[in-house]
Amino acid sequence: MKTLVLGSTSPFRKTILEKLQLPFYCAKPNIDETEKKDESPQALVERLAIEKAKAVSSEYPNALIIGSDQVAVCEEEILGKPHNFDNAVVQLSKFSGKSITFYTGLCVYDSEKDKTIALVEPFTVHFNQLSQKDIANYLNAEQPYNCAGSFKSEGLGICLFSKLEGDDPNTLIGLPLIKLVELLKQHGIDVLAEQGKLAF
Repeated sequence: MKTLVLGSTSPFRKTILEKLQLPFYCAKPNIDETEKKDESPQALVERLAIEKAKAVSSEYPNALIIGSDQVAVCEEEILGKPHNFDNAVVQLSKFSGKSITFYTGLCVYDSEKDKTIALVEPFTVHFNQLSQKDIANYLNAEQPYNCAGSFKSEGLGICLFSKLEGDDPNTLIGLPLIKLVELLKQHGIDVLAEQGKLAF
């Protein structure tokens, strides 16, 4: 099997990719993540996923490199990381009773063949009506100040939601695994077939 590389240092993405039980390396992509003028959220995450994968290709010239990037959007506005309690209160107050769509760009890049396959996977989160006390209790407990949207869906953030809507819960955490299995197959890696080889 071709070397598999995750172009990310995210512990969450690493944990998700480990579910496939394939050996892989992690590499840190250094890219400028600034959005371009008039760039849609979908175009932004697809472009950044591709750039992240290609950014580590010099280290891995004969590999399949996975790149991923995610933004959250509420009422046409891209949500950033709050960085502190006050900003997080503003974000979560705005989300109360509303829906947020996460767009996750996913790319698998064959660095030997210079072949890129990429897509964008949406996932929507519907929020409960949140009181200021709910918000403060949540933020003090989890302190999600480095997370876009001011919550961790894989933790206590689940208490903020009324419904999750999407094909793959892994998408919300940052790596659409169902789609990744499809992209790997298009690049010639059948995840289940590889399990048989790894067993011997």
